[in-house]
Amino acid sequence: MPDDALLAIDDLCVAYDGSNALNGVSLRIGRGELICVVGANGAGKTSLIRSIAGIVPSSGGSVRLDGVDISRRPPWDICEMGIAQVAEGRQIFGALSVEDNLLIGGSLKRARHDRANTLDSVYHLFGRLRERRDQLAGTLSGGEQQMLAIGRAIMSKPEIVMFDEPSIGLSPALTDVMFGVVKSLNEQGITVLLVEQNVAKSLALSSRGYVLENGSVVLHGSSRDLLENPDVQRAYLGL
Repeated sequence: MPDDALLAIDDLCVAYDGSNALNGVSLRIGRGELICVVGANGAGKTSLIRSIAGIVPSSGGSVRLDGVDISRRPPWDICEMGIAQVAEGRQIFGALSVEDNLLIGGSLKRARHDRANTLDSVYHLFGRLRERRDQLAGTLSGGEQQMLAIGRAIMSKPEIVMFDEPSIGLSPALTDVMFGVVKSLNEQGITVLLVEQNVAKSLALSSRGYVLENGSVVLHGSSRDLLENPDVQRAYLGL
């Protein structure tokens, strides 16, 4: 991936209470790509997402969006610059209606001018949300809450959407639906960073992948090559 990547991460380090969560992670995402970062629990995947989003400060390295260093920017600036996150656990506003949750996602300056049209697009993508637009978000099922979290990210008119473990807590059927939505968004031109424990599905969906272990990138390459890698097959695919 060339250095004109849309998102460029170099030697990123994150530490909690003196314990390293990320140890010099570097990766590149080109405009319009769908790449995945896979690994077991505790590998550092969520720390990576949260550091890119500005939620967790880095202790070293850099994150550049379209050539601009965002490593020390606050989360709201990073959202305004075009990075949206679909967080693990959904993180919706349960006491607000479905539509109010979506409108919050569309409250950024970059999104306000087209908020009504984007809302229609979200309702077209997720008809169930349209049906439940006045319902309190906290009363939705797990799958519906995940739809809402994705819809809220879309409302911000992002250039990049980062998905953090979108399949957690979902049935196999709903997991397939969610991965289909991720693919559809990418086909519409949105750059996607997918962080997942479901290694087989993630690599099947993406063009390239990175394998994280203990806070470090231990493998990266085309998704096809990673699927055929004996170490990946043995550690993550049960082959």
